[in-house]
Amino acid sequence: MQYLSITADLNNFLEKLHHVFIEKDRYLQMLTGLLNTFKITAGALVIGVIIGVVIAAIRTSYDKNRESMALRKGVTYYVLTVLNAICKIYLTIIRGTPVVVQLMICYFVIFATAREGVPVAIFAFGINSGAYVAEIFRAGIMSIDNGQFEAGRSLGFNYLQTMKNIIIPQMFKAVLPTLCNEFIALLKETSVAGYVGVMDITKAGNTIAGRVYNYFIPLFTVALVYLVLVMILTKLVGRLERRLRKSDR
Repeated sequence: MQYLSITADLNNFLEKLHHVFIEKDRYLQMLTGLLNTFKITAGALVIGVIIGVVIAAIRTSYDKNRESMALRKGVTYYVLTVLNAICKIYLTIIRGTPVVVQLMICYFVIFATAREGVPVAIFAFGINSGAYVAEIFRAGIMSIDNGQFEAGRSLGFNYLQTMKNIIIPQMFKAVLPTLCNEFIALLKETSVAGYVGVMDITKAGNTIAGRVYNYFIPLFTVALVYLVLVMILTKLVGRLERRLRKSDR
């Protein structure tokens, strides 16, 4: 009797899965949502890394050379002072406001005439990620020993050449695990993209749930997809950290 009961429950669950995902090809919405989630995450990470490198370079250049430049009072000093102030304002605003509010401002205000939500979401999450990536890179650059800067000067490099050829490659190696963790956090943050009508995987699951009047299966499926993705990425980050530790020996 117990075997028959388990079999009946399993058949009932499979029928519900078929009704939720297979009927009317609703699983295609989940696949579209998953693809959009990947697009937004990858695109935002690229934008975030670019912004992060620029801001980190400006802020560390100002911090490390402020005293020497202040004595000369050249044009570079005033330009860096202004750029550093702009970077601080950007970091304060972005890190001090919720990402969903930034997303809605981008979609409904800045790009109000946009027809596609995915590019807007990529831009919004990229701007948000850039603030956090910038601080990751800045911490990585500041952790590099000053002797590396002196070594660059002894080779005849100016400050920018030293940053490009010596400091930034070392910085990337130092912050790569942290940057990967930011990628994992960014993946989960994209779940709010549905607020502006973007069909990400969370929005797809919620849409299907509303159509079949069953929220348990679609939303738990979405949660399971995120969990599997995060577990895979966490495993890859762990392997990367072990390789980096081995290369340091």
